[in-house]
Amino acid sequence: METVAVLARTAPPLAVRPSASISFAAASSGTRGREVEQSYIMVKPDGVQRGLVGEIISRFEKKGFLLKGLKLFQCSKDLAEEHYKDLKDKPFFPTLIDYITSGPVVCMAWEGNGVVASARKLIGATNPLQAEPGTIRGDLAVQTGRNVVHGSDSPDNGKREIGKFSNN
Repeated sequence: METVAVLARTAPPLAVRPSASISFAAASSGTRGREVEQSYIMVKPDGVQRGLVGEIISRFEKKGFLLKGLKLFQCSKDLAEEHYKDLKDKPFFPTLIDYITSGPVVCMAWEGNGVVASARKLIGATNPLQAEPGTIRGDLAVQTGRNVVHGSDSPDNGKREIGKFSNN
C-alpha cells in the first residue's frame, strides 16, 4: 500500500484537456463497395466523470463494431441546444442543456452492419429503472437525467450527428 501511495504522490497528474481529439471524422461508409451503417454514440458528462468510457467502448467492441473516430470535448450551449432541439418544449430542457454542458463528453463514430439498432439495444431504455440488466443504462446509469450515454436513433441521424459533432 505504501508503494502505491508513493507513486501517487510522485507521479505527475494526467492532464485531460476537453478539446483533445483523436481523429473524429465521418469516414466514408462502405466495405468493398458495400454500405455499412454508422452510429453516433456520446458518453455524457456523468459517464466520463465516473470513468465509464472504457467499459462502454468495450461493449461495442465485443459486438464486433468498428470504432471509426473518438473525440473528447466540452459541448457548447449552442451545440447542445441544436442537438436536443426536438426536446425544446419539454420542461426538463434547460436542465438537460445544463447537464450536457457541465463537463466533457466523449463522442464516437461506430461502424458496422446494423450498428444503429444494435447500439439501441446495448444502450437500453432512456429511464435506467426500465432498462434491462445487461444494457449500458441498466447496469451503469443512476437516473433518467443522468443516463450515461446517447445513441443515434436512425442511420440518417447517425450520419447527421457524426457530421455535426466532428466539425466542433
